[in-house]
Amino acid sequence: MSEFILHQYQLSPFSEKVRLMLGYAGLDWRAVTVGEVPPRPALEMLTGGYRRIPVAQIGADVFCDTRLIAREIAQLANRPELALENNSDEVQAFVRETDLEMFLACIIATSGPGMLVKLARNTSIRNTLRFLKDRVGIGRNARVPSMSLGQAREKLQAHLERLEKMLEQEFLFGSTPCIADFSAYHSLWYVRDLTGKPLVQPFERVNAWMDRMKAFGHGNLSEMTADQALEEARKAEPRAIGQQGSDPLLGRTVSIAPEDYARDPVVGTLVAVQPEVWTISRATPELGALHVHLPRRGFRIRDV
Repeated sequence: MSEFILHQYQLSPFSEKVRLMLGYAGLDWRAVTVGEVPPRPALEMLTGGYRRIPVAQIGADVFCDTRLIAREIAQLANRPELALENNSDEVQAFVRETDLEMFLACIIATSGPGMLVKLARNTSIRNTLRFLKDRVGIGRNARVPSMSLGQAREKLQAHLERLEKMLEQEFLFGSTPCIADFSAYHSLWYVRDLTGKPLVQPFERVNAWMDRMKAFGHGNLSEMTADQALEEARKAEPRAIGQQGSDPLLGRTVSIAPEDYARDPVVGTLVAVQPEVWTISRATPELGALHVHLPRRGFRIRDV
């Protein structure tokens, strides 16, 4: 079987979410470090233009969005609690709120020069300016509710108070972690560990829970170059689809893109429709056939 490859960068909160799941699952995996901003030529050859990070790859199959990446980890490690659809309605509602609204609140609540200074130290001033310009562009084209600094801090405060009450037990929904813990962790990792803001400090249970989560580590990883990842795709065939599902767009050329932010589309032939996933086939001259898997919730599909 082909290796599990994660295209990611160190300061990416959603990459940290997946890295921690891989540590919890105890999986071996390969890391390809990509730039904080496009262009990412090698990754774009795989995804067809999807720009969010991280992206997972297994041979000639490419998985976009952390929900689908989590499903793959759940299957590989026999950890069903990491797949959103295997959890209760309460957990699913919590994850959907936390992954978007609370993530944005955490980013806005900690806005300021601190993260940019850290990025400049890790990369360069030029790259930091490119990053800032890129994120401003994403914000202008986003379709998400606007939030002031004051509103973001109020939301974050209420979120932390809620988590503090939930953590009378070791993890958010019981004595063992599930997808909700990883979804809540990565935003607060950004607040506490990356920006160094003291907003989490007063919450003793939340801090102790974050330390328990952090102790899972990142699993057994080894670095890989982008060219090596492309070679993995080149020498593999997409895995068998199984049931294609039913949809009038099957077999047609479609465009699939996120509905909220970073709404760059991926174009290809729709070859499978499952309850949670769209799969499109892309025939590339450099890599041959690729299957790109995208979530249905939060994404739109168009016939092109």
